[in-house]
Amino acid sequence: MTRPLTVAPEPVPPPPPTLQAIDRALAELRRGGTVIVCDAAGHAVAAQAAEAATPETMARLEALGGGTLALAVTGRRAAVLGLAEPGGAVVVVKVPSGFDAAAVRRLADPCAADAGDLPAGLVVAAAEADSAVTGAVALAKLARLLPAAVVTRLTGDGRLPAERQDLFRVTVAEVLSYQQTAARTLRPVSEAQVPLAGAPQTRIVAFRPSDGGVEHLAIIIGEPDRDRPVLTRLHSECFTGDLLGSLRCDCGDQLRGAISEIAQDGSGVLLYLAQEGRGIGLVNKLRAYRLQDLGFDTLDANEQLGFDDDERIYLPAAEMLRQLGIARVRLLTNNPQKVEALARHDIEVSERVPHVFPANDHNEYYLRTKAVRSGHLF
Repeated sequence: MTRPLTVAPEPVPPPPPTLQAIDRALAELRRGGTVIVCDAAGHAVAAQAAEAATPETMARLEALGGGTLALAVTGRRAAVLGLAEPGGAVVVVKVPSGFDAAAVRRLADPCAADAGDLPAGLVVAAAEADSAVTGAVALAKLARLLPAAVVTRLTGDGRLPAERQDLFRVTVAEVLSYQQTAARTLRPVSEAQVPLAGAPQTRIVAFRPSDGGVEHLAIIIGEPDRDRPVLTRLHSECFTGDLLGSLRCDCGDQLRGAISEIAQDGSGVLLYLAQEGRGIGLVNKLRAYRLQDLGFDTLDANEQLGFDDDERIYLPAAEMLRQLGIARVRLLTNNPQKVEALARHDIEVSERVPHVFPANDHNEYYLRTKAVRSGHLF
């Protein structure tokens, strides 16, 4: 007998202090402010997002650190610039004559309008994996900004002048654990019947992390039987493809196709995950599109920006499935990495169900790249 799949909306508990701290730091970076990042060794840097750097903000940052500014970028971005070997750690770049905002943009942003020759005399050094500098770059990435930060080391014990004690202070450990911590605090907060074309028996359950961050959605079609593997699709949001019908990708086809296939199967779940642009965010995805128009493929465009080819995590999906009472799934996907990710988080994938749609003139190269370089199975 089918056991109805239900989940009761509940109040979201207060966020752990680590989530509160990172949430405030992300907002500060996005508005062009300064954040203090500390590591376990007792070192600290004052940091601001590279893409928000202006002469005024850099002058304020310089004053905090006694006059020495550096730019921290990912190893991937440094490799693109010819400053490091591919696949390395975060790289710290200094200029003997000092940085200006235009030089920061040239180094951090391949789409910069004033792109030109790099500054002369660059001094490059790799950062430790758990250093304050690495934490600053990771924080910019979490903020969905370019993964680069202007930093200045704080002297001594990292104390600030009394007039700057208002700056937010976070630790590298808090930054690096943020996504996992947020995922584990997801709770259902709202549910409603939402009849869909071709799937009128549909409910949507919204899950929210305890820091009030972005919601992930469970679209439940029919009445899935938790005693059997549930037909499931993990779908990362795609504003351009899902909503606008962009021809650059196959996301819209996959979304609507999954809803149709689940409805035809009788029941199932589609998890709509807030991971736009394979986790880099909509603004950076549009930057990647500009680079693709210059001849880079979808993976190389992400790496030009300094990102990994895929920044998504699937712990939120596993947590949502667990709270829905689903332990086994038949996964609608062409991506073996999704199968492996769910298995790592103790969700059994009993079957991979192919999910293939015809290419068009605009996305044929994109789909071929996913097959050849990312191992997607078409």
